[in-house]
Amino acid sequence: MKTVARYAAAVGPPITFLVLTLILWDAAVVLTGVERYLMPRPADVWQAAREHALTLLRAAVLTGSAALCGLCASILLGTIVAFAFSQSRWLRRSMYPYAIFLQTVPIVGIAPLVISWFGTGFASIVVIAAVISLFPVVTNVTTGLLAVDRTLAELFAVYNATRRQTLLKLRLPAAVPYLVAGAKTSCGLSVIGAIVGEMFAGYGAAMPGLGALIAQTHGRLETAYLFAAILASTLLGVLFFSVASLAAGTILARWHVETR
Repeated sequence: MKTVARYAAAVGPPITFLVLTLILWDAAVVLTGVERYLMPRPADVWQAAREHALTLLRAAVLTGSAALCGLCASILLGTIVAFAFSQSRWLRRSMYPYAIFLQTVPIVGIAPLVISWFGTGFASIVVIAAVISLFPVVTNVTTGLLAVDRTLAELFAVYNATRRQTLLKLRLPAAVPYLVAGAKTSCGLSVIGAIVGEMFAGYGAAMPGLGALIAQTHGRLETAYLFAAILASTLLGVLFFSVASLAAGTILARWHVETR
């Protein structure tokens, strides 16, 4: 009973808020008399989602695949860059400002340039997703590699540990929680990058991702279908974050007792 009560206490408020939002949304559309192509009723969105469920599922799988590839690329590349930054103060001071600059450039400004280099299609979308999700990995892993307990570093020095041994046996394990935190942040950004990339470099009308689907439905003023595509994009982002959080709890349980 305690477990059921705890679960109800956790799930109840969000569900209640969702129900109230849908009721207020529907009432606002009915009372204001706004045109359906501007603001559909929740029932219209649900009907559009049911009618185009297969298309939305295929689009979500396509977008999710590009986002996952971009996330993996950002984790790999970001970790390599962080290793280089942690081993060279000169390199870190020279290149870190440009990593910040990469994060501040709007993705809508980078996307056309990436498409002109790699063409339209899956490869460009993966690159865009990787670029937008790279910075959190670089910053978090770099911080983790440098934030080593000074006492442990001195202990390694006393035992004449090599630079490679210190990196692999001390700095790398200490950076794992930071890497996990960076990956959790980047997973949502990778989905955003994939959707934005698809708006510029879609796969074609016969095989649209969620980003291309959003652009198409907006252009045709199919607002209910547009809301359904936005909802599918939101659910995809929630799925990525939930999987990342589950993986983070599993991984960090080896380092921190309180996460078990």
